[in-house]
Amino acid sequence: MRAAMMYGAGDVRIEDRPDPKIQQSTDAVVRVVLSCVCGSDLWPYKSMPVAGTGRPMGHEFLGVVEEIGSAVSGLQAGDLVVAPFTYCDNTCDYCARGLHMSCRNGGRYGFDGVDGGQGEAVRVPQAAGTLVKLTAGADSALLLSLLTLSDVMGTGHHGAVTAGVRRGDSVLVIGDGAVGLCAVIAAKRLGAEQIILMGRHTARTDLGREFGATDVVAERGEEGASRVRDLAGGDGVRKVIEAVGTRQTLETALAAVDDGGTISRLGVPQYEDGPVGPSMIMRNITLTGGASHARAYIEQLLPDVLDGTINPGRVFDQGFSLDQVPQAYQAMADRRVLKALITL
Repeated sequence: MRAAMMYGAGDVRIEDRPDPKIQQSTDAVVRVVLSCVCGSDLWPYKSMPVAGTGRPMGHEFLGVVEEIGSAVSGLQAGDLVVAPFTYCDNTCDYCARGLHMSCRNGGRYGFDGVDGGQGEAVRVPQAAGTLVKLTAGADSALLLSLLTLSDVMGTGHHGAVTAGVRRGDSVLVIGDGAVGLCAVIAAKRLGAEQIILMGRHTARTDLGREFGATDVVAERGEEGASRVRDLAGGDGVRKVIEAVGTRQTLETALAAVDDGGTISRLGVPQYEDGPVGPSMIMRNITLTGGASHARAYIEQLLPDVLDGTINPGRVFDQGFSLDQVPQAYQAMADRRVLKALITL
């Protein structure tokens, strides 16, 4: 099969790889129909040291089951499935608590001999617990939105849930990338009355308004935080979803949140130290968030995708073939593309 491999910063190649085979009785082999490039893929694309062997890339995919191991129940060849961005057994004590990222038998695509999602096929460990069967057809107009359930929509939802968004809330979303825009969808879905989107790319913030943002703030830093406080009545917002991951955006969140408020971090932090000392404690600010437990959220979000209540698939603004994946990475790194769709 052919798949995307990363050899270092800026070096993504499409190579021939061994076809996936069933290795454990709990495996399934899935032929990929749709995949995509994630914002988190851009961090190694910018900074990965040169390696002699490539790293399989991609963790968001939707496809058709081709083969299952003898211990896999609930699935059969021909099923259309969506895969959350980590695999899990969905039965261990952590999974039972909704902490699928901590699954005792789970792991990540592209590591430990597991294929990446940006390729023609994937061996999925713990397939019965990981894969979610879809009722839509392989040619359905809903496929793009269904693909977002593998990561980006579930991640936006995770931010809204961990921030504690409730009906009537004022919410700030920092970041106009795909995760930030999905966080807008999630905040509206949970009943937020005011959703302030912080971003400066007009095409993206316009889409954010269509998703439910009531206000857009293009300014950054203290100027942007001051504008948010004004929009929220002077003291700041009660809930912040930080969907970028830089120290500057964390500082903006702290400056924009009201005392007693909550900040949920979704962006993979690109820093080790932050302003989380006495001043934050004295303001009783809750800092939460983390990596999304995508598998736990799929069943919650799936009905709203199927009936058209939410349409997160609109974050895909350009399609690429598998051969064009290197160009897709560059286009996203240059911010010419919001989220690159890969069609196989």
